[in-house]
Amino acid sequence: MKTKKLFGSLIIAAITLTLGLTGCKKQKAFNEENGQSSEDARTAQGENDAAVSDVNDVISNTPNLHGRASGVQNTNGILGNICGLTTDTTGAYTGTIKLNYNGTVCNNRKREGSIRLTVQDYATGKRWKQAGCILKVEYLAYRVTRSSDGKSVELNGVQYITNISGGTWFELIFLNQPTLAHSVTGYDLSVKFDGDKTATYNINRKFTYTFANSIISCTGEGIGSNNGLNNLENYGTTRNGDAFTSEVITPVLWNTTCGAQAPVKGEVNIKVAGKDFTLNCLFGTDASGNSVDVGSNACPYGFKVQWTYKQKTKKKIFGYH
Repeated sequence: MKTKKLFGSLIIAAITLTLGLTGCKKQKAFNEENGQSSEDARTAQGENDAAVSDVNDVISNTPNLHGRASGVQNTNGILGNICGLTTDTTGAYTGTIKLNYNGTVCNNRKREGSIRLTVQDYATGKRWKQAGCILKVEYLAYRVTRSSDGKSVELNGVQYITNISGGTWFELIFLNQPTLAHSVTGYDLSVKFDGDKTATYNINRKFTYTFANSIISCTGEGIGSNNGLNNLENYGTTRNGDAFTSEVITPVLWNTTCGAQAPVKGEVNIKVAGKDFTLNCLFGTDASGNSVDVGSNACPYGFKVQWTYKQKTKKKIFGYH
């Protein structure tokens, strides 16, 4: 009987110790959290959005890929020359063009590498302005370095943009098309931060574009699913190899005034495996973490990330630039 009681006491003690150690581990993770996963996701997706914008700008202005007979509006894109970009159109007759970035510093960013665009089924008559047309986007050592602090992100891999609504930025700007809808999907996209740490992203988003007062606005929603979660704009592994998900709570809005890297509105929840809390990201804030009125002329400072564990809350503010 004594042996049984002793054995039972040991089991209870072991369970108590295990729970205590687990609690300490979770508390330590909370205390040491610095929001890195949220900064990485915002940086990579902001630069990805900027690249997708260049893609839309250039392909809408390439008549044979767009699907109109002729008429180039500007040297590179619909909106004008894109800083640091040259377009190689030697393969345009087969449905392929290449965007080459020369390392010029523009708006605190140095962009290098290339992006190759290919209209799928071009030989059978598909053109980018047609609803259902799919554009293959290949990132070839596409690297963006922020001049202010030297932080960099490099994308390698493939994404696909599907023209859901039909029409392009050309129709949106010059022919008064009211809205334009695309989906952007890509799996196992390699994302390297600061030259050494690599994450893997699966980006699944729907973009709706509008044009008013000479400004393009874009609303981004999450359309991915993983591990029972929906409305995911992204999931995969962080720079430390931990599984994560990024769920859109409120659609993310950016415009051409502030740039794709600086959303003026939106909210996402990022969950990282092994952490017993969620990183809540609120975009479009001032330097104190307060939401900025999207009707104002000033662009937001950055975004606020906040996390809570056992009734304790911490936060950090990240600048976009």
